[in-house]
Amino acid sequence: MGQSDFSGNRKRLLESGVEMMDPDAVYIEDGVTVGKGTLLLPGTILRGRTVVGENCIIGPNVMLTDCAVGDRVTVNASQCEESEIRDGCEIGPYTHIRPHCVVGAGSKIGAFVQLKNCNLGKGTKMAHLTYVGDADVGEDCNFGCGVVTCNYDGKHKFRTTIGSHAFIGCNTNLVAPVTVGDGAYTAAGSTITHEVPADALAVAREKQKNLEGWAAKRRADGKLK
Repeated sequence: MGQSDFSGNRKRLLESGVEMMDPDAVYIEDGVTVGKGTLLLPGTILRGRTVVGENCIIGPNVMLTDCAVGDRVTVNASQCEESEIRDGCEIGPYTHIRPHCVVGAGSKIGAFVQLKNCNLGKGTKMAHLTYVGDADVGEDCNFGCGVVTCNYDGKHKFRTTIGSHAFIGCNTNLVAPVTVGDGAYTAAGSTITHEVPADALAVAREKQKNLEGWAAKRRADGKLK
């Protein structure tokens, strides 16, 4: 982390109105700026050219590298790199925001979500267990658990485009390049390989078939417990 004067940087921020629960557990590099009223919790590491706005809560256990963070943002137990997080966002816990992301104002990015090279409109929500990479997402979208943008074919990367007010159902695979229109829905468990028009519902999964008595017969034959 270089030769930063951590104690001097902490003192500088404290004197400017930044709060720290335990200053000795906060590490701040020379080029970092933090707005007044922001609380830095233990385990916070601010690196490079990071700028944090006013009245934020950063930590515990957060590392921000070359990030621009707006006002009233919460980042909890997460890592963010070379990205912009706009006003009023809630990030974490256990979020990884990789380089070249813009997270729109008021968005909520939750547990075990990874973003890479994507633009999210304001108010978009990804609560948990989702990967969005090489994507452009509109405003007020909702992503269910287990959504994946399939952006890499082994040689090239492709982008996914999702309009505003879209609802991406749990365990949806979006095989890029693909577009989901404004207000469209994808059914849980779908693999989307073609354009979804605005306000449409895309269902891309096998029709369920029940084999009556299958388990009972195999138990009787000793093939199942």
